[in-house]
Amino acid sequence: MQLARLASWVHKWLAFLVGVQVVFWVVSGLFFTLFPIEQIRSEHLVRAPQAVLAIDGAALGNLSLIHDAQNRAPTKVTLEQRANGPAAVAEFADGDPILFDAATLRQLSPLDRDAALRIARGHVTLTDAPVSAVLVSEHSAEYRGPLPAWRVQFAEGGLRVYVAANTGAVTARRSDLWRLYDTLWALHIMDWRDHENFHHPLIIAFTVITLLSVIAGIVLIPYRIRFRRARPRKVLAEPSA
Repeated sequence: MQLARLASWVHKWLAFLVGVQVVFWVVSGLFFTLFPIEQIRSEHLVRAPQAVLAIDGAALGNLSLIHDAQNRAPTKVTLEQRANGPAAVAEFADGDPILFDAATLRQLSPLDRDAALRIARGHVTLTDAPVSAVLVSEHSAEYRGPLPAWRVQFAEGGLRVYVAANTGAVTARRSDLWRLYDTLWALHIMDWRDHENFHHPLIIAFTVITLLSVIAGIVLIPYRIRFRRARPRKVLAEPSA
């Protein structure tokens, strides 16, 4: 019975220590299984892409003339078909990428508020107009993409569409459902600051403690069963005449 007492003590106190975190693990795990990741990412709200039109080479400017403000040539130029025509995203060895009109070679970035609103509205199927657009220049728990970026806010579902100011690309979508997911994910991996590190010592320690508590509970099973079988049955006294 010495092993049973030790297992009982370990199981009781370790379960008490990690009990709240185990609840967080179970609740968050249940949430993750209930909602598809596509819904979390608001992919159902993304407008279906139109047929990609071939870029007319004759309509393009001389891309070799593209330079930055310091007259440096780009290390890479990517042609893309945008809603208002072909665009060229030029990347440089040092500095931010720059968006150009591929036909006129006019620099389009950094995008202004109106351009960001047009891109965000064209990206999603929502019919209501955005309620705000804010230029963000710092990373947050919600957004860690390229900076600066326009955060375009819609009323429906608390949806926010992030548009990179230097390239005009939609770099993130964040809804109320995503924010709830992110909060539960932070509780699940016990990283309440960055919401992405699940290799830190705290979660490893809690996982080991939880495992020890489960093992102690398994050790107790045969003792509990044997104890219940060994308990004498109560004999009901016969009623007196």
